[in-house]
Amino acid sequence: MSTPDFFRSRLDAMIDLRHPLAVLATKMSWASIEATLGPLFERRSRDGRVSEADDLFGPNSLELAGGVSPAGRPRLPMRLMVGLLYLKHAYNESVESVCERWAQDVYFQFFCGEEYFQPRLPCDPTNLVRFRQALGEAGVEELLAATIAAAVQMKAVTPVEFERVIVDTTVQEKAIAYPTDSRLLEVARARLVQLAQRAGLGLKQTYEREGKRLRRRAGGYAHAKQFRRLRRVLKRQRTVLGRLLRDIDRKLSGASIDRLAQLRVWLERAWRICRQRPKDRNKLYALHAPEVECIGKGKARQPYEFGVKVSLAIAEKQGLIVGARAFPGNLYDGHTLAEQLEQSAILLQDLPGTPQPKTVLVDLGFRGCGAIQMHRSVTLAFLTSAIPQ
Repeated sequence: MSTPDFFRSRLDAMIDLRHPLAVLATKMSWASIEATLGPLFERRSRDGRVSEADDLFGPNSLELAGGVSPAGRPRLPMRLMVGLLYLKHAYNESVESVCERWAQDVYFQFFCGEEYFQPRLPCDPTNLVRFRQALGEAGVEELLAATIAAAVQMKAVTPVEFERVIVDTTVQEKAIAYPTDSRLLEVARARLVQLAQRAGLGLKQTYEREGKRLRRRAGGYAHAKQFRRLRRVLKRQRTVLGRLLRDIDRKLSGASIDRLAQLRVWLERAWRICRQRPKDRNKLYALHAPEVECIGKGKARQPYEFGVKVSLAIAEKQGLIVGARAFPGNLYDGHTLAEQLEQSAILLQDLPGTPQPKTVLVDLGFRGCGAIQMHRSVTLAFLTSAIPQ
């Protein structure tokens, strides 16, 4: 508990406690969330390492101690970071805009556990990105389970409604530029030059000027639909990237160990971009996001989407999400059904008196599904029209 401040008004005296965010803030089990997610953010014990050095008495070995270090700034409150993550997705905000809005909105601050108004940013936006990455899939499932428990406690959904769920798949698009071959080759070249210079490798040639010139020419030829000239430019770009890759491979022995591991990851991706052709399967569409796939969902407005396939399980009447999973690779929709139902069963098993899904409503894209064998008590009901996305 904080010390009362007689010169400032408390947030609960400034807002309407009947506001949806204020009601949800009092119904969420924040203590349980902090207890569950706390172990994910504990300081890890690190092993010591041996350092070879020379001094006045000759060569010797120094063992640098490991263990848990108390150094570093303290972590931000768990409720603040979890609340910001909830608000980001609930209001479809970016990490920058949700932090700016938090500094202006008293309801956002009350939801995140503040007692008095704070006219400042809650954290740097990059902290929220790192927090989401540290949560991982298990941490996000815990937050989803807490959301379902809060909905049941508030009687926003009755337990009997979980017997009928709608399962459908969509594409979670990745924030990448359109993956043209010319752009991928130039991005790979520029990235490898940057990493090689950081690792202290003396490259024979960086092809900086020629790379930019080839990129402009490829854009002009593509716009004018001069595809024969465009293919010649792409061939030259692959030649330039191949020369750069072979030059780096020859000089990797002089790089530091830390830089070497990072450089090999980017080298493997750059070789894939250099060797792939327009009609190849399993292409790499983004250098920084190798999980991106080209997925066609039959939409007239957008035939192809670049991202990851996501499966959602939703309660039929109230539309409460009771399961969400990402499936890397362009899987058939029916092959995602068993794992999606397994996740929903795990999320609902801790709620007292809550039945498991018995009837699953799917569209015709799940026809021929043989992955339902592990859930023999589940009945599939096919809809005649696609579920609106």
